[in-house]
Amino acid sequence: MKRRTLLAFTIAAALLPGIGAAADATNVIRLSTTTSTDNSGLLAYLLPAFEAKTGARVHVIAVGSGKALELAKNGDVDVTLVHARPMEDKFVADGYGVDRRDVMYNDFVVAGPVSDPARLRGGRDVLAAFRAIASSGVKFISRGDNSGTDLMEKAYWKAVGVLPASANYLSAGLGMGEVLNMAAELQAYTLTDRATFNAYKAKTGLAIVVEGDKSMFNPYGIIAVNPARRIGVNYKGARLLIDWITSNEGQQHIAAFKPSGQQLFFPSAAR
Repeated sequence: MKRRTLLAFTIAAALLPGIGAAADATNVIRLSTTTSTDNSGLLAYLLPAFEAKTGARVHVIAVGSGKALELAKNGDVDVTLVHARPMEDKFVADGYGVDRRDVMYNDFVVAGPVSDPARLRGGRDVLAAFRAIASSGVKFISRGDNSGTDLMEKAYWKAVGVLPASANYLSAGLGMGEVLNMAAELQAYTLTDRATFNAYKAKTGLAIVVEGDKSMFNPYGIIAVNPARRIGVNYKGARLLIDWITSNEGQQHIAAFKPSGQQLFFPSAAR
Protein backbone atom coordinates (compact mmCIF):
# COMPACT_ATOMS: atom_id res chain seq x y z
CA MET A 1 0.00 0.00 0.00
CA LYS A 2 1.41 3.37 -0.90
CA ARG A 3 2.11 5.75 1.98
CA ARG A 4 -0.37 8.29 0.55
CA THR A 5 -3.11 5.64 0.45
CA LEU A 6 -2.26 4.66 4.02
CA LEU A 7 -2.53 8.31 5.06
CA ALA A 8 -6.00 8.58 3.52
CA PHE A 9 -7.11 5.45 5.33
CA THR A 10 -5.71 6.74 8.60
CA ILE A 11 -7.61 10.00 8.39
CA ALA A 12 -10.82 8.09 7.78
CA ALA A 13 -10.05 5.76 10.67
CA ALA A 14 -9.55 8.70 13.00
CA LEU A 15 -12.83 10.32 12.02
CA LEU A 16 -15.24 7.40 11.71
CA PRO A 17 -16.63 5.83 14.91
CA GLY A 18 -15.42 2.34 15.61
CA ILE A 19 -12.68 2.20 13.00
CA GLY A 20 -10.15 4.04 15.17
CA ALA A 21 -10.72 1.56 17.99
CA ALA A 22 -8.67 -1.00 16.09
CA ALA A 23 -5.63 1.21 16.69
CA ASP A 24 -5.65 0.15 20.35
CA ALA A 25 -3.84 -3.02 19.27
CA THR A 26 -0.21 -2.87 20.36
CA ASN A 27 1.07 -3.42 16.83
CA VAL A 28 -0.75 -0.38 15.40
CA ILE A 29 0.54 3.06 16.36
CA ARG A 30 -1.37 6.22 15.45
CA LEU A 31 0.96 9.14 14.80
CA SER A 32 -0.06 12.76 14.24
CA THR A 33 2.67 14.84 12.70
CA THR A 34 3.41 17.92 10.64
CA THR A 35 3.04 18.21 6.90
CA SER A 36 6.77 18.90 6.68
CA THR A 37 7.74 15.39 7.81
CA ASP A 38 5.27 13.96 5.28
CA ASN A 39 5.79 16.35 2.33
CA SER A 40 9.58 16.07 2.59
CA GLY A 41 9.49 12.29 2.23
CA LEU A 42 11.12 11.72 5.63
CA LEU A 43 8.39 9.50 7.05
CA ALA A 44 8.23 7.39 3.91
CA TYR A 45 11.95 6.84 4.41
CA LEU A 46 11.98 6.29 8.18
CA LEU A 47 8.88 4.29 8.99
CA PRO A 48 9.53 1.18 6.87
CA ALA A 49 12.78 0.64 8.82
CA PHE A 50 10.94 0.98 12.14
CA GLU A 51 8.11 -1.29 11.02
CA ALA A 52 10.50 -3.94 9.71
CA LYS A 53 12.42 -3.97 13.00
CA THR A 54 9.44 -3.99 15.38
CA GLY A 55 6.59 -5.57 13.46
CA ALA A 56 4.44 -2.57 14.38
CA ARG A 57 2.54 -0.49 11.85
CA VAL A 58 2.33 3.29 11.99
CA HIS A 59 -0.82 5.05 10.78
CA VAL A 60 0.02 8.68 9.97
CA ILE A 61 -2.11 11.81 10.05
CA ALA A 62 -0.11 14.73 8.61
CA VAL A 63 -1.51 18.16 9.51
CA GLY A 64 -0.21 21.41 11.02
CA SER A 65 1.43 21.17 14.44
CA GLY A 66 -1.54 22.80 16.17
CA LYS A 67 -3.97 20.26 14.73
CA ALA A 68 -1.53 17.41 15.39
CA LEU A 69 -1.42 18.34 19.06
CA GLU A 70 -5.20 18.73 19.17
CA LEU A 71 -5.60 15.18 17.84
CA ALA A 72 -3.22 14.00 20.55
CA LYS A 73 -5.06 15.97 23.23
CA ASN A 74 -8.31 14.29 22.22
CA GLY A 75 -6.76 10.83 22.30
CA ASP A 76 -7.30 10.32 18.57
CA VAL A 77 -3.63 9.33 18.20
CA ASP A 78 -1.06 7.67 20.43
CA VAL A 79 1.98 9.84 19.75
CA THR A 80 2.75 13.14 18.04
CA LEU A 81 5.83 14.46 16.21
CA VAL A 82 5.72 18.25 15.78
CA HIS A 83 7.79 21.44 15.61
CA ALA A 84 6.11 24.03 17.82
CA ARG A 85 8.02 24.07 21.11
CA PRO A 86 5.81 26.53 23.05
CA MET A 87 2.70 24.49 22.18
CA GLU A 88 4.55 21.25 22.96
CA ASP A 89 5.55 22.51 26.40
CA LYS A 90 1.97 23.59 27.16
CA PHE A 91 0.65 20.22 25.96
CA VAL A 92 2.94 18.45 28.43
CA ALA A 93 2.39 20.96 31.26
CA ASP A 94 -1.39 20.55 30.91
CA GLY A 95 -0.98 16.81 31.44
CA TYR A 96 -1.92 15.60 27.96
CA GLY A 97 1.56 14.47 26.93
CA VAL A 98 4.42 12.56 28.53
CA ASP A 99 7.94 11.46 27.63
CA ARG A 100 8.72 14.36 25.29
CA ARG A 101 12.03 13.90 23.53
CA ASP A 102 14.04 16.02 21.12
CA VAL A 103 14.31 14.25 17.77
CA MET A 104 15.90 16.46 15.12
CA TYR A 105 16.12 19.96 13.72
CA ASN A 106 16.39 21.82 10.47
CA ASP A 107 15.69 25.44 9.60
CA PHE A 108 13.20 27.78 8.02
CA VAL A 109 13.92 29.74 4.87
CA VAL A 110 12.15 32.47 2.96
CA ALA A 111 11.28 31.28 -0.54
CA GLY A 112 10.12 33.37 -3.46
CA PRO A 113 10.16 33.80 -7.22
CA VAL A 114 13.48 33.68 -9.04
CA SER A 115 12.81 37.24 -10.26
CA ASP A 116 12.91 38.30 -6.57
CA PRO A 117 10.91 41.55 -6.92
CA ALA A 118 11.56 42.53 -3.27
CA ARG A 119 15.32 42.11 -3.79
CA LEU A 120 15.85 39.80 -0.86
CA ARG A 121 18.26 37.28 -2.38
CA GLY A 122 21.35 36.60 -0.29
CA GLY A 123 19.92 38.07 2.89
CA ARG A 124 20.41 36.48 6.30
CA ASP A 125 18.15 38.76 8.39
CA VAL A 126 14.60 37.40 8.36
CA LEU A 127 13.08 40.47 10.06
CA ALA A 128 14.68 42.78 7.50
CA ALA A 129 13.27 40.54 4.78
CA PHE A 130 9.77 40.70 6.23
CA ARG A 131 9.97 44.50 6.43
CA ALA A 132 11.03 44.61 2.78
CA ILE A 133 8.16 42.31 1.78
CA ALA A 134 5.66 44.50 3.62
CA SER A 135 6.91 47.68 1.96
CA SER A 136 7.47 46.35 -1.55
CA GLY A 137 3.90 45.66 -2.61
CA VAL A 138 4.64 41.97 -3.29
CA LYS A 139 2.47 39.01 -2.34
CA PHE A 140 3.10 36.83 0.69
CA ILE A 141 1.39 33.47 1.26
CA SER A 142 0.81 32.52 4.90
CA ARG A 143 0.13 28.95 6.00
CA GLY A 144 -2.71 30.29 8.17
CA ASP A 145 -3.23 26.87 9.77
CA ASN A 146 -1.80 27.20 13.30
CA SER A 147 1.15 25.04 12.30
CA GLY A 148 4.66 25.45 13.68
CA THR A 149 5.61 27.31 10.52
CA ASP A 150 2.55 29.54 10.80
CA LEU A 151 3.33 30.39 14.43
CA MET A 152 6.93 31.26 13.55
CA GLU A 153 5.80 33.45 10.66
CA LYS A 154 3.32 35.29 12.89
CA ALA A 155 6.08 35.87 15.44
CA TYR A 156 8.23 37.51 12.75
CA TRP A 157 5.42 39.83 11.65
CA LYS A 158 4.78 40.75 15.28
CA ALA A 159 8.47 41.54 15.76
CA VAL A 160 8.58 43.87 12.74
CA GLY A 161 5.27 45.49 13.72
CA VAL A 162 3.81 45.60 10.24
CA LEU A 163 1.96 43.39 7.76
CA PRO A 164 1.75 43.60 3.97
CA ALA A 165 -1.31 45.34 2.57
CA SER A 166 -4.35 43.07 2.91
CA ALA A 167 -4.53 42.48 -0.84
CA ASN A 168 -0.97 41.12 -0.78
CA TYR A 169 -1.21 38.95 2.35
CA LEU A 170 -3.00 35.69 1.60
CA SER A 171 -3.83 33.24 4.41
CA ALA A 172 -4.11 29.85 2.75
CA GLY A 173 -5.09 27.49 5.57
CA LEU A 174 -3.12 24.79 3.76
CA GLY A 175 -0.15 22.49 4.23
CA MET A 176 3.37 23.51 3.33
CA GLY A 177 3.54 21.76 -0.02
CA GLU A 178 0.28 23.30 -1.15
CA VAL A 179 1.42 26.74 -0.03
CA LEU A 180 4.63 26.40 -2.02
CA ASN A 181 2.59 25.50 -5.11
CA MET A 182 0.38 28.52 -4.45
CA ALA A 183 3.40 30.80 -4.06
CA ALA A 184 4.78 29.57 -7.36
CA GLU A 185 1.48 30.21 -9.14
CA LEU A 186 1.14 33.73 -7.72
CA GLN A 187 4.87 34.56 -7.81
CA ALA A 188 4.75 35.24 -4.08
CA TYR A 189 7.01 34.84 -1.08
CA THR A 190 6.45 32.44 1.80
CA LEU A 191 8.15 31.04 4.89
CA THR A 192 8.89 27.33 4.62
CA ASP A 193 10.94 24.63 6.26
CA ARG A 194 13.95 23.73 4.14
CA ALA A 195 13.01 20.06 3.80
CA THR A 196 9.63 20.70 2.18
CA PHE A 197 11.12 23.43 -0.01
CA ASN A 198 13.69 20.94 -1.26
CA ALA A 199 11.01 18.35 -2.04
CA TYR A 200 8.97 20.87 -4.06
CA LYS A 201 11.79 22.93 -5.60
CA ALA A 202 11.75 21.30 -9.01
CA LYS A 203 7.97 21.48 -9.23
CA THR A 204 7.61 25.11 -8.13
CA GLY A 205 10.71 26.75 -9.53
CA LEU A 206 10.92 28.90 -6.40
CA ALA A 207 14.26 29.97 -4.94
CA ILE A 208 15.57 30.39 -1.41
CA VAL A 209 16.10 34.12 -0.96
CA VAL A 210 16.80 34.37 2.79
CA GLU A 211 18.47 31.77 5.00
CA GLY A 212 20.89 31.42 7.87
CA ASP A 213 19.27 33.63 10.51
CA LYS A 214 19.68 32.02 13.95
CA SER A 215 16.03 32.75 14.72
CA MET A 216 15.04 30.41 11.87
CA PHE A 217 16.14 27.34 13.85
CA ASN A 218 13.42 24.68 13.66
CA PRO A 219 13.49 21.87 16.28
CA TYR A 220 11.18 18.83 16.28
CA GLY A 221 9.96 16.87 19.31
CA ILE A 222 8.05 13.63 19.81
CA ILE A 223 5.53 13.19 22.65
CA ALA A 224 3.44 10.24 23.85
CA VAL A 225 -0.19 10.84 24.74
CA ASN A 226 -0.63 10.50 28.49
CA PRO A 227 -2.45 7.18 29.08
CA ALA A 228 -3.69 8.47 32.44
CA ARG A 229 -5.64 11.20 30.61
CA ARG A 230 -6.79 9.23 27.60
CA ILE A 231 -7.72 5.64 28.37
CA GLY A 232 -7.23 3.26 25.45
CA VAL A 233 -4.31 4.97 23.76
CA ASN A 234 -1.48 2.69 22.72
CA TYR A 235 1.16 3.98 25.11
CA LYS A 236 3.32 0.89 24.69
CA GLY A 237 3.39 1.46 20.93
CA ALA A 238 4.04 5.18 21.39
CA ARG A 239 7.06 4.44 23.58
CA LEU A 240 8.27 1.89 21.06
CA LEU A 241 8.34 4.56 18.36
CA ILE A 242 9.83 7.20 20.66
CA ASP A 243 12.59 4.86 21.81
CA TRP A 244 13.46 3.85 18.25
CA ILE A 245 13.45 7.30 16.65
CA THR A 246 15.70 8.66 19.42
CA SER A 247 17.99 5.62 19.42
CA ASN A 248 21.31 5.52 17.61
CA GLU A 249 19.66 3.52 14.84
CA GLY A 250 16.77 5.95 14.39
CA GLN A 251 19.02 8.99 14.58
CA GLN A 252 21.36 7.51 11.98
CA HIS A 253 18.40 6.97 9.67
CA ILE A 254 17.41 10.63 10.06
CA ALA A 255 20.95 11.77 9.25
CA ALA A 256 21.06 9.47 6.23
CA PHE A 257 17.93 10.99 4.66
CA LYS A 258 19.55 13.00 1.89
CA PRO A 259 17.32 13.56 -1.15
CA SER A 260 19.48 14.81 -4.02
CA GLY A 261 22.48 14.40 -1.73
CA GLN A 262 21.43 17.15 0.71
CA GLN A 263 20.89 16.44 4.41
CA LEU A 264 17.57 18.00 5.42
CA PHE A 265 17.12 16.93 9.05
CA PHE A 266 19.81 16.76 11.74
CA PRO A 267 19.45 14.35 14.68
CA SER A 268 19.29 15.98 18.12
CA ALA A 269 18.17 13.29 20.58
CA ALA A 270 20.12 13.38 23.86
CA ARG A 271 22.43 10.43 24.19
